[in-house]
Amino acid sequence: MTDRHESSVIISTYNQPDWLEKCLWGFAYQRDRRFEVVIADDGSRPETRQRAEAVCDHFDLPLNYVWHEDDGFQKCRILNKAILAARSDYLIFTDGDCIPKPDFIATHLSMRRPGHFLSGGYFKLPMSTSECIGEDDVASGRVFDGAWLRAHDVTAPWNKLLKITATPRQARWANRLTPANRSWNGNNSSTWRSLAIQVGGFDERMGYGGQDREFGERLMNAGIKPIMMRYSTGMLHLDHSRGYRNEEGIRKNRAIRAETRQSRRTVTEFGLNLHEATPPS
Repeated sequence: MTDRHESSVIISTYNQPDWLEKCLWGFAYQRDRRFEVVIADDGSRPETRQRAEAVCDHFDLPLNYVWHEDDGFQKCRILNKAILAARSDYLIFTDGDCIPKPDFIATHLSMRRPGHFLSGGYFKLPMSTSECIGEDDVASGRVFDGAWLRAHDVTAPWNKLLKITATPRQARWANRLTPANRSWNGNNSSTWRSLAIQVGGFDERMGYGGQDREFGERLMNAGIKPIMMRYSTGMLHLDHSRGYRNEEGIRKNRAIRAETRQSRRTVTEFGLNLHEATPPS
């Protein structure tokens, strides 16, 4: 491979071009531009790629677009393809319905440690707020201001808003004190590409519901330790429906996760081994 980068931001998406555009604005205004964008597209119509390419061309964001045919909810499969396509040694994962703070890349790179993964968080917005966000709101950074959010239909208490508004000192204390699990959260987590490959990537048997957490559980089973960064740099999660949710699939995922925890499994047989893996060079 050529055109190496300090990090690869893997963004999963499916037929949400408006939200993906807002997400990419967030990456266009990052303080640290040492990254490539890897879109993991789970079978969207052509408009999604066209919109993504237009934004990345306009802002000179290196774009690596990974797509496969629509076959239902196959996020794990497309994420595995994106891992293999990534051109850096460090992978940052998020979703195309999330807008990163301007320090998102810088914080992930500064907090990374060998043999670890970073466990971040997000703040969920109501639909009215999600729809009203424009490029200027992201470029100016005001979309991450508590007063702006409250003026645009956000009613969450201050402690919830801390995931977006925390100062560095507040973040250090909140990361220590939070009762939240140090889990792999697919919209704001990162680790080394070699470690993702070591555990076989994502389990492609899994549909919606806990598939990201299962990946993190195998990382921890393999001795890869999580670092809590829930309050260090947040994501704004744009509202949307979840028509792909189904209870049968969620029950299946729970059974797979339970087996992973009980057996202390570190590698899935239904992951990257189904694809051709080559290290970046």
